[in-house]
Amino acid sequence: MGDVLLVLSIPVLVIASGVYAVCACWWRRRHPAPPSPYTRHASRLAEQATLVRAEEIVDDAYTALGPLYTPPAAPAPGAAAPPAALSPRPDGSTPDRAPSPPAPARKP
Repeated sequence: MGDVLLVLSIPVLVIASGVYAVCACWWRRRHPAPPSPYTRHASRLAEQATLVRAEEIVDDAYTALGPLYTPPAAPAPGAAAPPAALSPRPDGSTPDRAPSPPAPARKP
C-alpha cells in the first residue's frame, strides 16, 4: 500500500501544480500590477501630472494677481498731460561716430 501512495502522489502533485499555474495566470490577467516607477510610461505620467499641477498654480496666481497687471485707464480729455521725459541729448545734437577722447590722467 505504501508503494501505491508514493506512485500516485507524483501525478497528484503534477496536476495540483498545473492547476495552481493556470489559476495564477488567470489572476494576473484579471488584476494587472501597477506600473513600475522606473519605466518610461511612469515617468511620462508623472511629467503630465506635474505640468497639470503647474498650470493650476499659474492659473490661480493669475486669477489672484491679474488686476495688478491691467493697464491704467486712459486719462480724461480735459486732464493735464503727463510731464515730458527728459531727453538724453540737447535738441539739434547728433550722436558721435568717433570714440570719445581718453580722460586726462590724474596725478596723486
